[in-house]
Amino acid sequence: MPLEPLSQKEIEDRLAELPGWSLDGDRIARSYRLPSHFAATAMVVHIAQVQEELDHHSDLTLGYNTVSLTVNTHTVGAVTERDFDLARKIEELAPGHGAH
Repeated sequence: MPLEPLSQKEIEDRLAELPGWSLDGDRIARSYRLPSHFAATAMVVHIAQVQEELDHHSDLTLGYNTVSLTVNTHTVGAVTERDFDLARKIEELAPGHGAH
């Protein structure tokens, strides 16, 4: 099944279910502030593992105690359902949602 870009309404509906995520041009984006550099680095490792499992990768930035990412489906050049699948998995890793 080919990946199709989501409409503006579909993106807005899905973003409403993911607090902290926003539309940034042709991508969805989120930043996390963690208690330490070590915690931020650990989260990056966990995100990388999820991305490998899904074979879908975001642009990821590690700051001292922050992790920022932007997600879109590069082959489509737009936001697709696949991006929201990844975002939901990343949210499961976030502090307060079972992340270690």
